[in-house]
Amino acid sequence: MSNRTKIAIGGVVVGLILLAWLPFWAVLLIIVGIPVAAYLTLDSSQRRRLRRVSRRQIRR
Repeated sequence: MSNRTKIAIGGVVVGLILLAWLPFWAVLLIIVGIPVAAYLTLDSSQRRRLRRVSRRQIRR
């Protein structure tokens, strides 16, 4: 099992635990808020590189 698979499985487990303990809106806020906060911490050159890589993967 690859590291990405392990991280994905861990994320699903954490999400299910949060869903059991917190109201739905709080879980949704966490699920959306963490990636947005991570994106905003990147500087402009890193954001450009991320967009460029994402576009390449879409064109495959």
